[in-house]
Amino acid sequence: MSLPPSEIPSGVMRFNSDSQKLEYWDGSQWVQVHTFSPNLDGGARGVWGGGSNAPGAVTTIDYINISSGGTAQPFGDLPTARRGNAAFSSSTRGVFAGGYNPNTNEMKYITFSSTGTVQTFGTLSGNRGIMPGLSNSTRGMVAGGYVSSNFDIIEYVTIASTGDMVDFDDLITAKRAAATCASPTRGVIVGGVEASIVNTIEFITISTLGKAQDFGDLPEVGRFDSNGCSNATRGLVGGGHPGTATNRIEYLTIATTGNAQNFGDLSQARIQCSPVSSPTRGVFGGGENGVSPSPSFYTTVDYVTILTEGNAVDFGNLTVARSFFNSCSNAHGGL
Repeated sequence: MSLPPSEIPSGVMRFNSDSQKLEYWDGSQWVQVHTFSPNLDGGARGVWGGGSNAPGAVTTIDYINISSGGTAQPFGDLPTARRGNAAFSSSTRGVFAGGYNPNTNEMKYITFSSTGTVQTFGTLSGNRGIMPGLSNSTRGMVAGGYVSSNFDIIEYVTIASTGDMVDFDDLITAKRAAATCASPTRGVIVGGVEASIVNTIEFITISTLGKAQDFGDLPEVGRFDSNGCSNATRGLVGGGHPGTATNRIEYLTIATTGNAQNFGDLSQARIQCSPVSSPTRGVFGGGENGVSPSPSFYTTVDYVTILTEGNAVDFGNLTVARSFFNSCSNAHGGL
């Protein structure tokens, strides 16, 4: 006997035997989960840009077809080397914003369906890096960041046009090195460093303006230098460290609030890896072991199926071993 609607917790999933579709309860109705990869000029494409492989930064941009496995392919190069940059995207454009080497407020964009060309998009309100990006199909956003101190600012642009970032509002607390994921309506900001490492999770409603609100917590004391990805329903956060590198992956249901839960493990413990996603897969690329002063950098790419819990399995490799970078796709959960 099924529960009456008033007793169904938001985020619960079911398989509809009539429609043969997976659905989730959004608090008022059952909503179909789209588990296919749309045909987007050759499929779901994930792109990584910039990064660090000590002692300096790189200009490398490489890409994968998320639905298949194998070694990443060269896409092109950023005009200047960048690390600690943010990234966000629509189904046609990927934007890389800010970063270091040196500090910059520049934003550059690519067109997923082509390779090679990187064009000027606009600028952030000021120089900064170590910040995450997130987006839906219309808006791209960056949250927090760092130059000589942490920022609490949230800014946005319209991805289909070019231009400078506009103020959205603020995080609950200034922070850097957080992870993000998004649905078409919500952006979620996970962990990071405030005065110390934190386990807090915040969220915003992308189509409006306003301050971030409390979502829940990570299960550990805190984590930073991790990164996130999502489909329209579920967000994943992988890697990073509360002190030493971890291989843990946590998940959360974006439409609800609450604490993140254990999903599984990456194939190796690492910090500053960066994932891309489609409606079905989350693919984690690169990273390092975080051992100072001589870290080991990885080309590792592994993946999980977002709607099932379990450990990551081998996908392939990046073209260049690196960490401290960001990535985007044309089929992520915000689209």
